[in-house]
Amino acid sequence: MTAFQRLVISKRSLLFIVLAIAAFATLQSVFSHPKTFANQPQLYTTYNNYMIFKQSFFHLIEGKNLYRWHVDEHWDLFKYSPAFALVFGILSIMPTFVGLFFWNLLNVAVIFFSVYFLPRIDLRTKGLMVTFMLVELLTATQNEQSNALIAGLLLFAFGFLERDKYWMGTLCIVCTIFIKLFGIVALALYLLYPNKFKLAYTTAAWVLLLTILPIVAVSPEQFVVLYKTWWKLLAADRDFSDGLSVIGWLKIWFSLDVNKTYVNLTGMVLFCLPLLKIRSYSNFVFRALMLASVLVWVVIFNHRAESPTFIIAIAGVAVWYYLQAPTKLNYVLLVLAFIFTTLSPTDLFPPFIRNQYFWPYVVKAVPCIIIWGKIIYDLLFTELLPRPTEAELAQ
Repeated sequence: MTAFQRLVISKRSLLFIVLAIAAFATLQSVFSHPKTFANQPQLYTTYNNYMIFKQSFFHLIEGKNLYRWHVDEHWDLFKYSPAFALVFGILSIMPTFVGLFFWNLLNVAVIFFSVYFLPRIDLRTKGLMVTFMLVELLTATQNEQSNALIAGLLLFAFGFLERDKYWMGTLCIVCTIFIKLFGIVALALYLLYPNKFKLAYTTAAWVLLLTILPIVAVSPEQFVVLYKTWWKLLAADRDFSDGLSVIGWLKIWFSLDVNKTYVNLTGMVLFCLPLLKIRSYSNFVFRALMLASVLVWVVIFNHRAESPTFIIAIAGVAVWYYLQAPTKLNYVLLVLAFIFTTLSPTDLFPPFIRNQYFWPYVVKAVPCIIIWGKIIYDLLFTELLPRPTEAELAQ
């Protein structure tokens, strides 16, 4: 057995690496020099995203508007729900560096344990999935964003739904919606499972609870203002950029002046087509590939997708490849995703290649776009077979 094989079957070794990612990213952020944003004269910490989350709690309890600029504290706007700001108070009250570490730790731990919570695949396959995601996980963690947490929650949701634990499964999905609204796409997974009435009322219960939760910290008047302002911000944010997305790809590669609404509607129609195959719902691989489709879709059709967002898509790529029987074509696409999606923002490529080609031509998104097309093709036309277990391969 090679050292790599021993690594991927050792849950403890991979957990150590994941924890080291959280620690390294925290130390890197703490000891990096302050920087400017958008040519602003003021210097901000390199963990600016964490400061946005941290300060949102204090803005909430002080009755301030969460969704306006607070340039004296951090750069950029807070765009998550009021419930997120309240819950983040657990970390906000800690010393900044301690809270930053636990925030990074939460993100990496959730995605790590969610992979090992996936059903019907062996320990070695789970180790391969985690290993495949490590570099992308580091990229996400270095930016102190919530994307690894969202990916992990969606993986956990799938694991819970597969085990008929609907309360926990719906909680995970609803939490993603209250972090970043695009988690709403995962509600499509409900169609794959029986007892839809229970799925409906458990979801409604969690939505109601998280919606009204901030009322413990604000007045009823401020509560209404918060939600109105949040929705207004999300509506305005839609037209701000194209991101590393299908929209950006179509504009840059093909000079198409596309309408975002039409592109997203087309993507949604393609996403929904496999759901017409109701008889396939009983196939575990079909359900797993629908999860993969969700994970990739919410990134490549997100007009604000940026490099750290792709831990969600890469988690989807891992589910797509490792939860079905492997093929040569799928392996080639997996390698392309690792090279051009995962490694493209790293120092393995010279800066002039990254800055003049990879970023302007949205190269990071392209393998995921192609793989999402392959996921839809597999769901519609391929005989979906489970990945052979380690014991079966040994026979």
